Amino acid sequence: METHTSERTVEAFVRTYATPLSIIGAGIIIALSLSSPLREVSAHSLQESVLPSDGIALPITWGDLGARLVEVGAIDPVKMKALYRDRGGFPPEYQKMLQENADEKIVITNWNAGYLLNVFWALGLANKNPILEDTSEMMNPSYGGAGNFASTGGWTLANGNAMKHYNMHVLVTLTREQQALVDRVSRNIYRPCCGNSVHFPDCNHGMAMLGLLELMASQGVSEQDMYEIALAVNSYWFPETYLTIATYMQQKGIVWGNVSPKEVLATNYSSSSGYANISSQVIRPPQAGAGGGCSA
Repeated sequence: METHTSERTVEAFVRTYATPLSIIGAGIIIALSLSSPLREVSAHSLQESVLPSDGIALPITWGDLGARLVEVGAIDPVKMKALYRDRGGFPPEYQKMLQENADEKIVITNWNAGYLLNVFWALGLANKNPILEDTSEMMNPSYGGAGNFASTGGWTLANGNAMKHYNMHVLVTLTREQQALVDRVSRNIYRPCCGNSVHFPDCNHGMAMLGLLELMASQGVSEQDMYEIALAVNSYWFPETYLTIATYMQQKGIVWGNVSPKEVLATNYSSSSGYANISSQVIRPPQAGAGGGCSA
């Protein structure tokens, strides 16, 4: 394979894509030099853009929510600890989120993303919210009841049956405006494990994101910031998906930091069908952990 490009080809490439030469070079490396050390650097840089190794601070505090989830039985701490004992241990950081006064900013990382998925899942499931009462989605009689979804039947870390806690506990209280914000944003956030929005949280990722949106709205996070944080969190929960989407964007001459979070979270990119379409157009999807399934 030739390792140079004619001046005419380069000029045509620049005219077509109008991107900085550094990005053009990265695109050429990805497309043509799969074994090149330079591609490895580019892939590492891309991964660091999507999944920063130092994590991303969420604009919320957890406070006593973990303790309250334990108190009402939505989280059984014995079951929770047993689950993570089998996964390498239950560190103090995890323990603190089940106690009072967890007032530090939450930082999501590759290491704790699965644990945050579970605690946000418990919050979304247990917190009383009109979205969970919507008869067109979770409570639609045609589905045989809300207890038959992965987000409900799959929550095995409660004290008793998960449906004892579904939409039962006032944990995060929202104003009318905040509820409208959650309703609006939740309808535009999808996840690649299924084809439904967060407004229909039929799996653990949807229910966890609902809990996170409620928490962000209650603490005054703006709509734009909610989308930015939701994209960051989705990326840690589905790393391979969003590295692939970032590669697709890079091939289009768009760096990850310049994407529209609202657009990327919508159905054309983040639903199962949307992601399948994007993935089919990527020259060589990056390899990464596939993220958790729809169980604790």
